[in-house]
Amino acid sequence: MKIRCNLAFLITAILVLVTLGEASAAPVARIKDIARVDGVRNNQLTGYGLVMGVAGTGDTDKTIFTAQSIASMLKTFGITVSASQFKVKNVAAVMVTATLPPFVRSGDTLDVTVSSLGDAKSLQGGTLIMTPLKAANGTVYAVAQGPVSVGGFSVSAGGSSASKNFTTAGRVPNGALVEREVSTAITDGSTLNLVLHQPDFTTATRVVNAINGRFGEIAGAKDAGTVTVGIPGEYTNSTVGFVAALEDLLVSPDMVAKVVINERTGTIVMGSDVGISEVAVAQGNLQIRIKSGLEVSQPPPLSRGSTVVTPTTDLQVEEPSASLIVLPSSANVGDVVKALNAAGATPRDIIAILQGIKAAGALQAELEII
Repeated sequence: MKIRCNLAFLITAILVLVTLGEASAAPVARIKDIARVDGVRNNQLTGYGLVMGVAGTGDTDKTIFTAQSIASMLKTFGITVSASQFKVKNVAAVMVTATLPPFVRSGDTLDVTVSSLGDAKSLQGGTLIMTPLKAANGTVYAVAQGPVSVGGFSVSAGGSSASKNFTTAGRVPNGALVEREVSTAITDGSTLNLVLHQPDFTTATRVVNAINGRFGEIAGAKDAGTVTVGIPGEYTNSTVGFVAALEDLLVSPDMVAKVVINERTGTIVMGSDVGISEVAVAQGNLQIRIKSGLEVSQPPPLSRGSTVVTPTTDLQVEEPSASLIVLPSSANVGDVVKALNAAGATPRDIIAILQGIKAAGALQAELEII
């Protein structure tokens, strides 16, 4: 039993060491996840339409273009009416947006997003009337229509109200019908281009090496973001199969050392290659508190004195003592985090410290503030 326990412990220890070794290895990703084939892209569509059937929560009379749109729509049905002759509260003018993905065919459907353009309070219960969706070139590629799903509610009564989520925007699932196809050319017959999501010279070189190691000397990097690949003879009539084989190749992507700071939320994100040189840091917090009040002095009873009100102000200034801390030279983000935690710095303090370290030239990383 003792031998079995020791053997089980040894196997467990080996598995832990193997797991740690795998965790410390450079991450790998498929080319499919870090690059795309040039020419394969989405297209944005937009249109102007009307949502009918909202329960009195549509645009008011102040939204003039809604009444004009209703009059124009009725005219197409043979009904002539002036925009100033009616008041409708169950109609809302909206902008309709959609994304046309590559390789879609006529008859396919798309999800569309509907957003109020006027002063409507809610689109709940409304139906989008047939709306042409155009691309930037003015060509209509899809037509949208259907009930709007808001995903929230907004009610009010007696001066009180309750709401959940936003009711002035919603979606129409499968609400757009594709009427025109967009031609997609991924190759000129002999070559195709791979475009990296994050341009990087090292990553581009590794992609070239992975492709050449699998198919021979057919790939070359044009720049940090584009890799040109020749189509082998055996894949001349099977470009799709060749692209699928390319996308399955594994590559270890590289990344620049970067620190991203969001000062609005106090969020700090560091890359794995962030390092610092040895630097001394002193961080102190100056706190100022001002408290205002009123001191009231009342006269004795039955006297002819008057009440005296004297404003008072209490000012307190505190500056905690801050010792000078030396952050040692480090080569990875873990050491940087440990050093900053050892200094007892809060996220706000760390932001100021990192900015100071960068200004001193001791931060071996890009500092980006968003």
